Amino acid sequence: MGRKKSLPVIEDVEIIELAAEGNAIAKIDGKVLFVPKAIPGDVVDVQLTRKRTSFMEGYVVNYKRYSQHRIEPFCSHFGTCGGCKWQHLPYTEQLRWKQKQVTDNLQRIGGGQIEKVFNIMPSENTRFYRNKLEYTFSNNRWLPAEMIKQPDFVREPGAGFHIQGMFDKVLDLDYCYHQPDPSNEFRLALKQFLLDNNLSFFDIREKKGFLRNLVVRNTVAGQWMLIVIFGEDNPQQITKTLTYLKDRFSALDSLMFTVNTKLNDTFHDLDIKLYYGKPYIVEKMEDLQFKIGPKSFFQTNTQQAVNLYSKVREWASLHSDDIVYDLYTGTGTIANFLAPHAKRVVGIEYIADAIEDAKENSKLNNITNTLFFAGDIKDLLNDSFFNEHGRPRVVVTDPPRAGMHPDVINALLGALPETIVYVSCNPATQARDIKLMADKYKVVSIQPVDMFPHTHHVENIALLSLR
Repeated sequence: MGRKKSLPVIEDVEIIELAAEGNAIAKIDGKVLFVPKAIPGDVVDVQLTRKRTSFMEGYVVNYKRYSQHRIEPFCSHFGTCGGCKWQHLPYTEQLRWKQKQVTDNLQRIGGGQIEKVFNIMPSENTRFYRNKLEYTFSNNRWLPAEMIKQPDFVREPGAGFHIQGMFDKVLDLDYCYHQPDPSNEFRLALKQFLLDNNLSFFDIREKKGFLRNLVVRNTVAGQWMLIVIFGEDNPQQITKTLTYLKDRFSALDSLMFTVNTKLNDTFHDLDIKLYYGKPYIVEKMEDLQFKIGPKSFFQTNTQQAVNLYSKVREWASLHSDDIVYDLYTGTGTIANFLAPHAKRVVGIEYIADAIEDAKENSKLNNITNTLFFAGDIKDLLNDSFFNEHGRPRVVVTDPPRAGMHPDVINALLGALPETIVYVSCNPATQARDIKLMADKYKVVSIQPVDMFPHTHHVENIALLSLR
């Protein structure tokens, strides 16, 4: 068998734009070349890693000229950590490219006319805006290749985020700008406690070790919840660890834990136990309150979520006798936002725990005109359901990145609500779904929303009106 032919380095490549997933784009002899970490205006040498008929992929090996837009990243982990990939772009440029991503998708994939395109809604906070982070504790922290090659090399523990493309490597964080303090203090103190007490960090390959993950949740008003996820059921050491956290941090409102011996990190199917405080924290959005438990889904950027929900409510243009359906309702945040302005809001979500949270949030706010149902939306949304609960004049839908199931779209085309407000975290699948409804609905307006500064991710609200 012959050796695989190595791919060449292409010199003096000019980066011209940004594409999906945050990759930069160049054009070489009519082919698209995808290059991570570069920005428009850079001139670089690129080592090709993949070459196909219509596109190529590669990485930068040398910068010949930096873009005039490039700025110094504020985080010391930039370029190694997989998050915040656009720190080297000014925020105004980030917004411009996100706006373009939304409009390009809706025009290219959606194929229809958009009557009004609003400028992207910027995030008031571009640092410390997240209300939830999950840290991984590993006995195998990421280190540069030259250190690993040294003869006296030994693996070191770390606490932070997985390195992109390396499931068994964790970047040991010095400081993260995602979440306000004391988030960093929680992680660093717990790491030092393990080292001081000779307690093991989790071995991701062998699936063993004492401490596995730490989830940190907070509210705008400054309530804090920790969920400590252990990899071994050692009651004595678990109690010792939790007692340390409770005594060390007076700011804690809720301290919870579980033991996860499964092959994967997800804890939503595990029993979460309360060690100290309350089993929830409470977030306030306008005049509404929302209980957030360890498993609750809640928009990660709280303050920007308020702006997004307010726009959804505005575009829904509700009347007091309206029946509204809120599809993929999650914990009922949008449903409860809309309920005071409608006759009834029906929320549907496939995660049963989220529906219980939604019901609890309605009770907390003395809202009595919401109905919540758990189940697969494509199975629930049929003529029998409409006849029992009323046909909606307005539908709000906020599906996951995959978009709406074709059966859900067909159900909407059968019900024909006057207005659909479509919220999406993936403009490409949103555009696909809108095209499937194009015979019956026109796109009146779109409102891009930046929920995640310094990343390529963007939300979009589309207002659809029955033709």
